[in-house]
Amino acid sequence: MEFNGFVIRSYEDHNDEGQFSDKAQVLDLERRCEIGQSKRVFLFTDNLGDPICRIRNSPMYKMLVAECDKEVVGVIQGSIKAVFFTPHKPPPPGLVVKVGYVLGLRVAPPYRRRGVGAALVRRLEDWFVSNDVDYCCMAAEKDNHASLNLFINNLRYIKFRTGRILVNPVRNHPYNINSSEIKIQKLKIEDAEAIYKKHMASTELFPKDIKNILKNKLSLGTWMANFKQQHYPLRSSSSTTGGNEQSSWAIVSLWNSGEVFRLRLGKAPFAWVIYTKSLKIMDKILPCFKLVLVPNFFKPFGFYFVYGLHHEGPFSERLVGALCKFVHNMAMNNSKDHNCKAIVTEISGDEDDDLKMEIPHWKLLSCYEDFWCIKSLKSKKNNNNISNDHDHDDHILEWTNTPPIRTLFVDPREV
Repeated sequence: MEFNGFVIRSYEDHNDEGQFSDKAQVLDLERRCEIGQSKRVFLFTDNLGDPICRIRNSPMYKMLVAECDKEVVGVIQGSIKAVFFTPHKPPPPGLVVKVGYVLGLRVAPPYRRRGVGAALVRRLEDWFVSNDVDYCCMAAEKDNHASLNLFINNLRYIKFRTGRILVNPVRNHPYNINSSEIKIQKLKIEDAEAIYKKHMASTELFPKDIKNILKNKLSLGTWMANFKQQHYPLRSSSSTTGGNEQSSWAIVSLWNSGEVFRLRLGKAPFAWVIYTKSLKIMDKILPCFKLVLVPNFFKPFGFYFVYGLHHEGPFSERLVGALCKFVHNMAMNNSKDHNCKAIVTEISGDEDDDLKMEIPHWKLLSCYEDFWCIKSLKSKKNNNNISNDHDHDDHILEWTNTPPIRTLFVDPREV
């Protein structure tokens, strides 16, 4: 399909390693396009030689490219999965819809503002519709004005939720965890699945195939924390946790994103660069002080992504903090993964500040306003069914205008 001199077509994923192959051109485009529009920092991606690495673990996926004179000038990725739909309070039990995710939209700088991005999104939406997708979602940082303007003002997406992306560097010294007060245990996959289905099934965008995520080779495990004075037994996989309603507990799962792609810092304040270099020099001269060093983010680095974060009970925020510190220490001590330089956690923007303060993170590297936007595709699917269109328009308006009941579930396969 041709638009204003460029052609939108499917990415050709073959073994051609030539300079003008889709693979070579997409990888080069990724290297030239930064992520985010922050005045402080921006990131570049290293896909480790696989342009589709970020979506290969999704149930359904597709990549499209925009081509002009045999040159790839734009790219977009999309994935599809079934999630629980919760527009009402309480949500209708068992209501499942298909949701498409718009990911990795990149346009070469010389071809921006020429309709390439909009054409790629519309063509991807057509693919969603052909696969019976009900809604499509995308996420962008608040500072990414070009992307938000495209999706909200041009393509009629609606701001849905706000997330907070908290990034914590993997330091050279471990955090202290009060093991005499807090118990942390790794869960079996069947126990983790049961807990998530009981306590997070009403979470917005909770995936129907949660077990497939937990079983994925990139998922490093699930851990639960509770206070030792509160007896909190785990039962069989067909049940969940015991304890009374006043028990405090927290749960997190971990995804090794560094096995999929790497990131590299593009720029940072001069004072921050001097600070990190000074620490390294001082640590070499005075090692007895055991200074906390900052990883070199100017070279490609991997990261662990915390997903499925949930907590209940009084003081459970402290347990979340203990789990995040535990994850950090695990990353620091994991000799098999020296490239893991950061722990990334995304929480809902509607979570209270107490939870944010319990999760170790650096403000400079974090994003406190990650906008999630959504769009109903029912009007495209049912052009002749006016009543059905209005029903789903009402649903999405009710959904977006209602404060979140549960936190947003961020699927690690779409990170």
